Amino acid sequence: MTERRWQRMLEVLSRRQPDLTVLAEAVHKPHNLSAILRSCDAVGIGRVHAVNPTGGVPTYNETSASAEKWVELVVHPTLEKAFAYLRAQPMRLLAAHLSATAVDYREVDYTQPTCIIVGNEKSGVSAEAAALADQHIVIPMLGMVQSLNVSVATAVILFEAQRQRLQAGLYDQPRLTPEQMARQAFTWLYPEEAMRYEQTGQPFPDLDTLRARVLASS
Repeated sequence: MTERRWQRMLEVLSRRQPDLTVLAEAVHKPHNLSAILRSCDAVGIGRVHAVNPTGGVPTYNETSASAEKWVELVVHPTLEKAFAYLRAQPMRLLAAHLSATAVDYREVDYTQPTCIIVGNEKSGVSAEAAALADQHIVIPMLGMVQSLNVSVATAVILFEAQRQRLQAGLYDQPRLTPEQMARQAFTWLYPEEAMRYEQTGQPFPDLDTLRARVLASS
């Protein structure tokens, strides 16, 4: 790794938004899940959540495989546990769902801690997820079709969130601590070793130590 590449990694980490995320509910098609991860990485989201009733996550689409490395996907066993985890952060839970109470997605304040819930390709978010959400948001449609593809809809909403956060200056200063940045950089660079560190409770190296190691090995 070159110094330039190292600085690029730090630049990306310095713009991560730990209080903005997505919960994908039963999004089964690999290319849709991959596209959602790509959009999340593009707006600075480092951790995405999913609930999949089959008990696992399908293989990523090869065209979007790079997003898997940079965005952590946390799979929850049930919708209830996913909601409980996210509320404990705490985050507002906004469901992309057409209902009588849904508001235009652009009317929402995304500078607040927010999780956007998107549903599967066929029927959208479930009735249970819609009932548990704090608010429903909708993308106005002026054509014959009622909704966008789930990955496209997610991208549209996320880039509105990015626009608001850029305007509010939330990308100007790191939102992660130096320790969090070092831990994430180490996980990206040495995933197997990072897993062992997690399992044994071994402390992760700080940024300076990690930089010296990666540059020495280049």
